[in-house]
Amino acid sequence: MPKVSEIYFAAPVEADRQVFSPADVFAAGEQNHHISNTAYPIVHSQTFKPYRLERALHRETVERAFADAPDICLYSHIPFCETRCFFCEYTVVGKSELERTRDYMTALNRETEMYAELLGPRTLWGWDIGGGTPSFPPAEFIAEHIDVVKHNFQLSPDFAISIETTPRIASLEPDKIHAYRQMGIERISMGVQVTQPDLLKALGRDTNGLEHHYRATEHIRAAGFEKFNLDLMYGFADQSPESWRATLEHAIRLDPDYITLYRMRYKLTRISHQAERVTLDMARQHAKIAKEMLFSAGYSANPGKNTYSRTSGDTGTSKYLTHRVIEGRPYLGLGLGAQTYSPTTIAYNSGAAGKNLTPYLRDIEKGLLPIQDLYDLPAAHMMAKMIAVSFYFGEINLTAFKERFGQNLEEAYGPAVEFAISEGLMSYTESVNGREIALSGKTCLSLTEKGARHFNGTIALFFAPSVQGYLIRPSSTSGPASSTSGPASSN
Repeated sequence: MPKVSEIYFAAPVEADRQVFSPADVFAAGEQNHHISNTAYPIVHSQTFKPYRLERALHRETVERAFADAPDICLYSHIPFCETRCFFCEYTVVGKSELERTRDYMTALNRETEMYAELLGPRTLWGWDIGGGTPSFPPAEFIAEHIDVVKHNFQLSPDFAISIETTPRIASLEPDKIHAYRQMGIERISMGVQVTQPDLLKALGRDTNGLEHHYRATEHIRAAGFEKFNLDLMYGFADQSPESWRATLEHAIRLDPDYITLYRMRYKLTRISHQAERVTLDMARQHAKIAKEMLFSAGYSANPGKNTYSRTSGDTGTSKYLTHRVIEGRPYLGLGLGAQTYSPTTIAYNSGAAGKNLTPYLRDIEKGLLPIQDLYDLPAAHMMAKMIAVSFYFGEINLTAFKERFGQNLEEAYGPAVEFAISEGLMSYTESVNGREIALSGKTCLSLTEKGARHFNGTIALFFAPSVQGYLIRPSSTSGPASSTSGPASSN
């Protein structure tokens, strides 16, 4: 249990004052490997429930929570797709929804203005435009949104924007890709995910097959993008080691600057029933194959990091995510179901639970902050959220943690840190990520190779007690862990 003085944090309920053996927590994280990961929190409907605020308190709480956060990151959620892949939990589809794209983008711009009016001057250090498929709407809609954001926020010297696309869109709409670069977007990420034909079909993704990939890549490079990332996914029930190798070989041939790996998370998806068919050993085998192949091709990442970069000194991630991971920088989430992380709260926007545009649009029309759930949280959960995101890079920046919470990591998590080090799961290192941000010296507690293999158990050591208790005793809660993780968020 973190010992930080909770002067400005909410008081923890009894479930967050429990103390568990690190060995028991580690074992529980390994056993529940499908949900013990960076997607914090777990069993949202239970572990966050005691801290939920009524709507009448939303506006004043948001204003207070961001009062001492002049520098933030920004995420804009564009939830539309031509189709919803079976592994996705983030999008809305259907003719009636897609026809409301213009209304949605207008509402997104208004939400931007509402937060600027409420919070006053804020400096943005990074901005991700994600989805869904943010390249689905007409390019001029994105240009308008960029103009609104730049008009309402200040930009840091190294501010940069990243956007996502699909192979099909990048292949068939080159003018749109060119327009993004002209708007000042510097980084683009394309979701290849898998290449196995029968798996693409089984995942509802066969319209984004290999026939689009090379042409899409040509258009991205021709547009002038020098920061090009490919997303790949592993850990599917019907994904053989051979097909995973073929996907990696294909991705390497496309010659991107970065390759990001995502292990399949089954919660709230249409294939959640397949989770039990994927063992931890299978997932580890896929991760090992990827590391060996990517390292051989010149892409590197420290243990546990999921983005591989071939550019020395470049984390490979967007500015938005880099600042979040290393510094725990607060971020504002705009759009349907988006998550917002302030120094003391976490919020989910309207429409998160049902992927339904109506609640979000209705709130904006009424002049309300479109927040579905706002949680005023104790230090235990805010620390856990920061550390869970830190595990994207496989390391916790010790300086950033102390600046954020007023104490050393060892003071907050003494038994957990001792266990992680004694078991060879983590060690003290100098950061190899974001040298322009990290300070010199032994600035990080980092995963070892062993820790990376036992990622799910190691990350659980830093969860809040209520979440650890759930992992240890999932049968005592209402429903299976894989289906009670709370509203989806792209953040």
